[in-house]
Amino acid sequence: MTTLSQRLADYLAVRRGLGFDLTFDGRVLRVFSAFADRAGADHITVDLFLRWKAAYGHANNDTWAHRLGMVRAFASWLRGYDERTEIPPAGLIPAKWRRPRPYIYSEREVATLVSRAATLRSRYGLRSWTCSTLFGLIAVTGLRINEGLQLDDDDIDLDAGVITVKRGKNRKVRLVPIAPSTAERLAAYRVERMRLLGSKAGAFFRNDEGRRMTDCSARYNFAVVSQGMGLREAQRFCKHGRGPRIHDLRHTFAVRTIMDWYRKGLDPDREMLRLTTYLGHLKPDHTYWYIEAVPELLQLASKRAEHSLKKGVAGKGRVQ
Repeated sequence: MTTLSQRLADYLAVRRGLGFDLTFDGRVLRVFSAFADRAGADHITVDLFLRWKAAYGHANNDTWAHRLGMVRAFASWLRGYDERTEIPPAGLIPAKWRRPRPYIYSEREVATLVSRAATLRSRYGLRSWTCSTLFGLIAVTGLRINEGLQLDDDDIDLDAGVITVKRGKNRKVRLVPIAPSTAERLAAYRVERMRLLGSKAGAFFRNDEGRRMTDCSARYNFAVVSQGMGLREAQRFCKHGRGPRIHDLRHTFAVRTIMDWYRKGLDPDREMLRLTTYLGHLKPDHTYWYIEAVPELLQLASKRAEHSLKKGVAGKGRVQ
């Protein structure tokens, strides 16, 4: 009998081969498949999913709706190998997903995050270099966390000041220019990493063992730093707690960029297309969302709209 855990390993390998980053989905699905293995179930059914939810049902419906989507995708693939597979219906878990309002870090908070990350201790001392450099890079470029973690040495051209993102969310390759100060910091990290590990080719951000830093490790270290500076409440048993996220560094970059446009009198519509490409968004609507999500930015946009409207009315009056 082929277990669900064995099927899952094949599923993840296929999806990763297509360019999907399934770090988080993989962790959730491994818990699900392990539960199925213990229950003696070798195929997915609606009842199996509901029993899993009953056993681990302390999360809210929004979280379980997200997990349902992961299991549905796995089941859809598995159906091609086992006709007994049931694909749980999409509405099995009632939930109303709402995009969380981004936390916008102050410049001082960003500086503190980076400086505190530089004090993290580890066996060979690479943890502090990796975390502080990674967090700083996300803050000044708006990269997604997994885009940063998936960077290889060859993806970073420090002489040209350009990062090539090959494993973006939408599987599109894009170029991200970086400032000279950022290039200097990345160069310093590379030198220190090579001094400690002695290897250049391969993953850019690594842990003390020389392996690519994982999404789980990056988020844990970010939580540790956030708790230490009071952005999150201190937790027992290595829990992350709730509060501003590492992804909010990306939001902060986008919001501050847009705010600069308004303050400099630039045309937001023209600049938005550039930012959409820079951030790797599929369409401008995803970038315009920031204007609605951040009150200060919405206020700036409203003032510009009112000013444009007044100019239009005045212009019509002069023509008459």
